[in-house]
Amino acid sequence: MKNPHKFHGGVHPPEHKTESSRLPITVAPLPPRLIVPLRQHTGNPAKPVVNVGDHVLKGQMIGAADGYISAAVHAPTSGTVSAIEPHAVPHPSGLPDLCITIEADGEDRWTERKPLDYQTADPDAVRALLRDAGIVGLGGAAFPAYVKLNPGRQKIKTLVVNGAECEPWITSDDLLMRERAAEIVAGIKIMAHLMQPEEVLIGIEDNKPEAIAAMQSACQGTGFEVVTAPVLYPSGGEKQLIKLLTGKEVPSGQRPINIGVTCSNTGTAYTVHRAVNHGEAVISRIVTITGNVARPQNFEALIGTPLDELAQLAGGARPDTSHYIMGGPMMGFDLNNLGAPLTKAINCVIAASPALFPPKPAAMPCIRCTQCAQACPCNLQPQELFWFSQSRNFDKARAYNLFDCIECGCCDYVCPSHIPLVSYYRFAKCEIVAQDREKIAAEQSRQRFEFKQMREEREKAEKAARMAEKAAAAKAAAAENPDDPVAAAKKAAIQAAVERTKAKKAEAAALTPSPQPPPTRGEGANEKGACFDLPSPQPSPAGGEGAKNTEPS
Repeated sequence: MKNPHKFHGGVHPPEHKTESSRLPITVAPLPPRLIVPLRQHTGNPAKPVVNVGDHVLKGQMIGAADGYISAAVHAPTSGTVSAIEPHAVPHPSGLPDLCITIEADGEDRWTERKPLDYQTADPDAVRALLRDAGIVGLGGAAFPAYVKLNPGRQKIKTLVVNGAECEPWITSDDLLMRERAAEIVAGIKIMAHLMQPEEVLIGIEDNKPEAIAAMQSACQGTGFEVVTAPVLYPSGGEKQLIKLLTGKEVPSGQRPINIGVTCSNTGTAYTVHRAVNHGEAVISRIVTITGNVARPQNFEALIGTPLDELAQLAGGARPDTSHYIMGGPMMGFDLNNLGAPLTKAINCVIAASPALFPPKPAAMPCIRCTQCAQACPCNLQPQELFWFSQSRNFDKARAYNLFDCIECGCCDYVCPSHIPLVSYYRFAKCEIVAQDREKIAAEQSRQRFEFKQMREEREKAEKAARMAEKAAAAKAAAAENPDDPVAAAKKAAIQAAVERTKAKKAEAAALTPSPQPPPTRGEGANEKGACFDLPSPQPSPAGGEGAKNTEPS
């Protein structure tokens, strides 16, 4: 067995695994209504292919993949489409998203299921099946699996299967490996067939002895190797697990495939097996309901099941429950609406209380203790990234490899000043992405404007060339045939038009009065040369009433 390597940093938060791992997986009952979001994966949301009032069958496609980075969604049960409209979804923003609501008919009738012999089928046909079956990464990122399982010309040396499940409270992968190890291995065989790796390594943390034993038993005779890794959060991170199992480090800004490694989750392998060998789309998943509930356990629930119904299946939340967390406490977020539906990306819902999750103290100034840098599994400088993000110095934040941050929360966990560091990093990432989009849009506008100018100049030059060519052709034709009556008539008409224009101009000039010269001085001209119409001088009265004496006294 391989000896695991080490990665930088990491923390040891309380595990809280045993609360939900004591009971086996329970199949959740069929709810009367299912709300299926069209955006359950990384990339473009699915495009609806049904209308309100349509009757659908279990496993029938209701949303098709839209673009390369996308995946389909399917009806979790048979029933009638009652609405296609925005609905509350589990997202940090709390904003609604487009969903398809299905009223269950209670019959739970399947659509036709068509298994595929992957060993004889074309690999592209297998990937197309995975896309249409809605297979995405079930570890949390929900990246379309058919894209990840298409290496192109890149040679894959190692296929890493992630069964670490390092996040506290979550046990969905643990129970899946315990109870369905053979089906997980069947899915790994399909992925290995598509990738053709030199080796397959399955990484599991050593706090899951039952899962390790089950997977080792299922892997006998396959050549797959189960590697036990020490408990250290976040050993389940893609880059961290690759470092643990292979000793290779993914360079900054690159992906694992660039170093000949690809990584996939055990839950994803299970759904690959169900899609290829049984013709079943992703319509359910294993989800952990734990925390401040009466009976913490794992449920196999249909996609679209309201989360409050799942909480009731676990015995309901206790009265002192303050809020609910989607995912784990390190990388999860608070749910704004417990009526939101279960999606492919949800592996855990935690009922939180002040006793389990005490309120975080108010943030205080950074004391530059560097504990965050020591704990960072990506070997970053979180304190520097905090300053750059807080001051909106996004260029420096990018230069310090902000986008290498996996938002694991280790820096938040160890910060003695209780600064919400990850929140600052998320803010900075969003601002940088928005600025990049604006730059791209401005560049596209500039290119369109320059292309428009170039097109107008080209059309103008082409028009001038056509006119010159036409004139030259006419002149050449006239020179070749001077006696052509048509050409002579045209020439005479043009000459007559020219003569008429000259005559009209001469007539207009004759009717226009000539300008008069200004009067000379003494003829009404003042000192400035202005002309006035002055009255004739009148003799002064000789005397009498009203006469004014102008003689000197």
